[in-house]
Amino acid sequence: MKLVTFARRNKPSDEQVGILENDGIFAIDNWQGDMRELIAYDVKPKKTGKRIPREDVIIKAPIRPNKIVCVGRNYADHAAELGNEVPTEPLLFVKLTTALIGDGQTIRWSSAITQQVDWEGELGVIIGRTGWNIPEDEAMDYVYGYTVACDVSARDLQIKDKQWIRAKGMDTFGPMGPHILTADEVADPHNLNIQTRVNGELMQDSNTSLMMYRIPFIIAHCSRAFTLEAGDVILTGTPSGVGKGMNPPRFLGEGDVVTVTVEGIGELSNPCEVFE
Repeated sequence: MKLVTFARRNKPSDEQVGILENDGIFAIDNWQGDMRELIAYDVKPKKTGKRIPREDVIIKAPIRPNKIVCVGRNYADHAAELGNEVPTEPLLFVKLTTALIGDGQTIRWSSAITQQVDWEGELGVIIGRTGWNIPEDEAMDYVYGYTVACDVSARDLQIKDKQWIRAKGMDTFGPMGPHILTADEVADPHNLNIQTRVNGELMQDSNTSLMMYRIPFIIAHCSRAFTLEAGDVILTGTPSGVGKGMNPPRFLGEGDVVTVTVEGIGELSNPCEVFE
C-alpha cells in the first residue's frame, strides 16, 4: 500500500492522509489524524469511495516524524570518494524535521550562506512501533514501510562548522516521498537499485546491498542509545556519485532538478532555487 500526505490545491494548508492507487488518491475512511498518528495508533487504512485525481492535490512530505536519524558513510565507496575512513560502527546524526519537503517542492538556499549544495539519494525506513533496546533479530518487525529521500548537504558548511546541523538541517534540505510503501510490499530492502539524476543526468547508480550496516543492525544500534518512536524515520546512507566526489566537484545551482529513484519504492523529484 502506498500512503501519502496531501492537500487539495484549493486548501493547501488542510493536510490529509490518503492511499495512492493508479495515480489517484483516496482519503482514509473515518481518519482525521496525520500520518505519524496513523502509524502510532496502528490504524488499518481503508480508503473512501471517492477518487481524487493526483493533479488536483499537492503531495507533501509523507510524514512529520519526531526525529529523522541519519547514517553517514554507510556505503564504503561513498566514504572513499570523499577521502573518509569507513566508520567502525554506524555514524549517526539527526536531520531537522523543519527541513522536510515533499515531491515537487523546491529546495531553496541562500548563496550568502552556502555555495556548495550537494545531493545524496537514500532509502528511508519508517519505524512502525515504539521500542528501546530492540534485538537485532526482531528489528524488522519494527519497520512500517519505506520511502525515498534526498539528504541535501551544504559541503562548505560541513567543513566550516565541523558538525552537520546547518549543513544537513537547513529548511528544504530534506526532500522525502512521494509516499510511504508499506513493508509487506518490499521483499528485500537490501537489494534495491538506487539512482540519483541531476537534470536527467545519472549521478548515483548503486544498490542497497552495498550498505555497510544493514537495517536490522542500524535499528538495534540506535535503540540501545535512544527510544525509536512510531513514525520516526531512519535515512540509511548514500552511495558514491555525489557532487563533491567529482573531479572537479559539481554542486547544485539555480534551476537544477534532483531526482532520486529507489527500485520498487518510488521516485522523488525536486527543483532548486538560489536566492541572495
